[in-house]
Amino acid sequence: MSASPPGAGPPPLPLPPEGGFLVLDKPRGPSSHQVTAWVRDLLGADRAGHAGTLDPGVSGVLVISLGKALRLLPLLLRFSKRYVTVITFHGSVAPALLEKTLAEFVGPVYQTPPVRSAVRRERRIRTIHEITLLERQGRDVLLEVQADSGTYIRTLAVDLGEAVGTGAHMSELRRTATGPFTEDQAISLAELADRVARAREGRPADLAAALRPPVAVWSRFPQVVVKDSAVDALAHGADLAAQGVLKLVHPFPAGSLVVLVTRHEELVGLGEALVGSEEMLHRRSGWVVDAHQVLMETGRYPAQWARPGKGSASGPNRSAEA
Repeated sequence: MSASPPGAGPPPLPLPPEGGFLVLDKPRGPSSHQVTAWVRDLLGADRAGHAGTLDPGVSGVLVISLGKALRLLPLLLRFSKRYVTVITFHGSVAPALLEKTLAEFVGPVYQTPPVRSAVRRERRIRTIHEITLLERQGRDVLLEVQADSGTYIRTLAVDLGEAVGTGAHMSELRRTATGPFTEDQAISLAELADRVARAREGRPADLAAALRPPVAVWSRFPQVVVKDSAVDALAHGADLAAQGVLKLVHPFPAGSLVVLVTRHEELVGLGEALVGSEEMLHRRSGWVVDAHQVLMETGRYPAQWARPGKGSASGPNRSAEA
């Protein structure tokens, strides 16, 4: 499948103000980039991005971000992914040895991306959370694998083959889930095209129903609910001080990626927790979140921070406090 050149397609379809995610069932054949470009042009969108590349020969769940939801791609890439794969061993493997070896590969593993990968071939650590043996037929085994984003199932197959002493390769692969987005939610490219056609005829409900809201992603992460008085300063690029914290959702250690939201569940931005949740709850002063990505527009909430030259050193680039 080839993508139409940007700007050559129909006028853009309206998206929700906060953007959204399309969960597609990518077919075998096109690359993830081609599918994403095709969706962008079909909708007349300025930009679109996908979370997690699938090779052209691999099918399954491909999540495409649209509108403001593009800014949440760093969150999507933190989700684990689930796959069903057929691995072909190059010799006979005793059942007990296979089960033992599969169990040994659950946990942190070193991986080197395969030669055909588009990334630099450097050893890295990825965590395999679960491997389930679904079926076995001769030298072919059907596995379900849940692993960190960036785990190479092709490399896992080769490593399993080396571990049992026969060699092995990946014969088939399908991604069945990315975080909360599963294959039963996914629609085909043909179905998407039909929904877009109905939307252009004045029936947008089916297309709107296919868009998953950003809250489906950010609600899975620790949240720092900020006071109304701190929102505008954050929107101007401020960090968050202890006085601006209203409450916390989910515990977290220092260094965690946290989502900054208003008490009305509006997304303000993303940041790194400078202290853990327990300490943050009891802090009365000082910095608590390094806000490194702003998603809220300025002016949505009243400005209640002091500007430089008016008796305070605090400005929009300094802190969001009470």
